[in-house]
Order: sequence, then structure tokens, then C-alpha cells
Amino acid sequence: MSDAVPDTFDAYAADREDARFTDWLRERSEPDWTAAVDGRFVRELADGTVDDAVFRRYLEQDYAFVETLTGTFGHALGEAPSMAAKARFAGFLGTITNEENDYFERSFAALDGDSEAEPDATTRAFIDLLERAGRQGGYAETLAVLVPAEWVYETWATGIESRPDAFYLDEWVELHANPPFVDFVAWLRRELDREGTAVSARRQRRLDALFRRTVELERAFFAAPYGDDPRRYGSS
Repeated sequence: MSDAVPDTFDAYAADREDARFTDWLRERSEPDWTAAVDGRFVRELADGTVDDAVFRRYLEQDYAFVETLTGTFGHALGEAPSMAAKARFAGFLGTITNEENDYFERSFAALDGDSEAEPDATTRAFIDLLERAGRQGGYAETLAVLVPAEWVYETWATGIESRPDAFYLDEWVELHANPPFVDFVAWLRRELDREGTAVSARRQRRLDALFRRTVELERAFFAAPYGDDPRRYGSS
């Protein structure tokens, strides 16, 4: 974490016009944020050189994680403060359980992947984090893990200009770079901006810790398919 970023949002906002709570959280999550959105996995995915075995292991772990992620979005739907917000979450849940699930099925068929692969240490840590955020907190805490989980993907995917040829690479980028997803992430950020600025400084520290832990695990998640030790990223 950069020492240049104030450890309270009030201090961060004091000398910034239109300071956003989510910008403060993102800056607090460095250097893990940059390592997640511009690491080896993302670069190799972008230029189509990621090894099929690496991408298969990655997809297997993502699929092992997606059921818990779906449940966390369902929890957010239940906690959302308005019918309009509930509708946004319901729409995104439909995308995960339909278009994205179809993508996984076709990609596993092409890569000889295992849809029932056991979660590794990083995935288990991620699952535990999402479950704890839902059990121990409210709407703001749930957003504090969902926002970085989706924002990291939107950031790297929208930064890819030339698409890889293999459909399972190209479509994975498209799922996270298409306008509806970009708009959804922007909306999620606005939700957390509003919730985060309305809570106490003590609770803001909790949101900060959840956000930073999520980004730390995203970095580890992208490294794990290469055989990197997840303990390097604090995930065991």
C-alpha cells in the first residue's frame, strides 16, 4: 500500500475536488491493483499467448468460485436499498447464470476442462472472504468485495485493444468489456461511493480492509494458474 495515500477518506478528500470513495479505496490497494490489471496473465491473454493449460486451470478455479460470487450478488440484491437497485442486481445475476455459464460450458469442452475441479488455496480464501463479508456486514461491506472483484476485470478487459483469436479468450474479454458490463461496474462504484461516504470512519476502515483484501486475492488468483505460491500474496 502506498504511503502517499491518506489512511482516512476525510484526509484524502480534503485537498481533492469531487473525491470519490472508490478512488480512495483503489489507490489504497496498490501495488496489488496494478499487478492484477496489468500482470503476466492479462498480458498473455491479450496477445493470445497464454498457455491453454494455464487458462484451463484459471477457468476451472473461476468456475469453482462463481457459485459463491453469485450467492454474494444475491445477498446484495436482498440488502439493496431500492427496487431500482434490486433490479440492477437481478439483471446481472441473469447474465452470470445464463450467458457466462454458457461460455464456461463451451470453453471447458474446448479445453477439456473440469467443471467440478476442487478449489485451490487462493480460491478457498476468496470464497471465505465473500462469505464473511455477507455474514458479518451489511450492504456496504458486500459492495466492498463485489466492486473490486468486478472493477478489476472491467479495467483490464477494456484496456485490451486487439482481441485474441481463440474464442475462449476473445469471449472472456468481451464478457468484461461490453457496454452493459462497463455500465454495471460504474453503477456499482456509485453505490459504494454513496454507502462509503455515509458510514462512520471506523466502518470505512472495515470497507478499506475488505476492498484491499479482495484486490490482493485477485492478484493471487491470476498468478496461481502458473504455479505461483499463493502465500506470496497472503492468501493462505
